[in-house]
This record gives sequence, C-alpha cells and structure tokens, in this order.
Amino acid sequence: MPDWDTHIRRGHPVLFGTFIFFSIIELAISGWLTHRYNSRHDFLSTSVRNDVAFLVFASVWTLVFSIVYLALFLRAPGFGIATSVLSHLVFLFVTWVFWLSGAAALTAALGGRLNCSHHFVYCGQLNALEAFAWIIWVISTFALVVVFLRAITASRRGDGAKGPLVG
Repeated sequence: MPDWDTHIRRGHPVLFGTFIFFSIIELAISGWLTHRYNSRHDFLSTSVRNDVAFLVFASVWTLVFSIVYLALFLRAPGFGIATSVLSHLVFLFVTWVFWLSGAAALTAALGGRLNCSHHFVYCGQLNALEAFAWIIWVISTFALVVVFLRAITASRRGDGAKGPLVG
C-alpha cells in the first residue's frame, strides 16, 4: 500500500500551484479577448465570443478556489471540512465540468483548430486559449482521479469522504 500522505503533502501544493499558474494565463488571454470583442465587435461568431467569456469565468473560478484550497491545505492539511476528501471531490468535479464544457465549446466553435494562414482575427490567441483550456482540463482530470482514489482509501480506512485528505 503506497504512503498516500507523503505524496499528497508534496503533490497538493504543486498541483494547485499549477492550477493557479495556468488559470492566470488563461484569464489573461480570455480577458484580453473578451475586452477586444466587447470594444471592437470583431469576433468570429457569437459562439466564439460567448465561449471566450465563459472561459473568463472558468479561469476566475479555478484561480480563486485554487488559492483558497492551497492556503487552507498549507495552514492545516488534516483538519476541517475544506481540506476533506469530499470537499476536494466536489470542487474538482465542478472545475472539471467547467473546463470540459469550455474547452469543448470553444473547440466546436472554432471547428477543431484555426488555421492561422487564413488570417483570422486573433487566431494565435484563440489557438492558445483553446490549448490552455484543454491543458487545465487534463490537470483537473488527473487531480480528480487522484482524489477519487484517495476517497476509496479513506473509505476503507473508516474515515469516509468527510475525512481529511491527509491523515
């Protein structure tokens, strides 16, 4: 049986720091594009405009809650409902749904990938936005699987889902 506590104590700050880092990048790109779309009205379609605006929301959601979860974990990793397995599962599942929805919607609106040789407006930024959205989705998938496995071991240990992420 692996020593989950050591891996989680080391990995949690790295994972949530990665969430914070990529969310800032995604927020910068999507916020800039949303500002340009609102001021110039030069978006490819209303679907692209709306998907970019949703990614602003998903970025802020991920950024704020990742900072909160990281701070609470660093303060008291084994105590409180905020550092419980259930709390992490709920946050990560909602985040996973947001990023899957946003990345898939933007991908569909862009037709899979923009070919920048056709000189679309903001082509490079839209490609980067799409790529970072999928990257954050992959990271959230990994985190969700790890916390789900941790929930199984916590359940077998007798703590249940309301038990601490780290014992």
